[in-house]
Amino acid sequence: MTTDVDSVFYCARAAGLHWRRQKLEQTTIDGKKLEPAFRQGSFVATASMSGSIVNVPQQQAAYNAAKAGVIHLCKSLAVEFVGFARVNTVSPGYIATEISSFAPSETKDVWRKKTPMGREGECHELKGAFLYLASDAASYTTGADLIVDGGLSNMVFNVE
Repeated sequence: MTTDVDSVFYCARAAGLHWRRQKLEQTTIDGKKLEPAFRQGSFVATASMSGSIVNVPQQQAAYNAAKAGVIHLCKSLAVEFVGFARVNTVSPGYIATEISSFAPSETKDVWRKKTPMGREGECHELKGAFLYLASDAASYTTGADLIVDGGLSNMVFNVE
């Protein structure tokens, strides 16, 4: 919880205080006038599909609960920050990184079989979600959780 939830809370708090001040004063941190005028900040946190589903075959209740906490924290902050910032999350599925190297090949086989796209994602496949939420293209998007998981969280699990 300290790593996953507290870190997001403290980062969002620091950014939110800064964005609220920018919105009110229309100045930089050193007092210079903002040109063009500041409209809103964009806070994007990394959650996980594990915040929306219970993963199998591995058991990871604490991680799932922490990532669910990140998603709900950001949905709550989306309401609290509405006058000066948007707040959203990106929830990756199984992504081929060093972090997932802990999993034995048998476990990864289960992941691939349960994922409609039949594979782990690649890091570069997340950039579109982050870029969209950070950009002005998402100016009317707040409180969203974009799940990028190859369709896995849409499936009903058959626990064998």
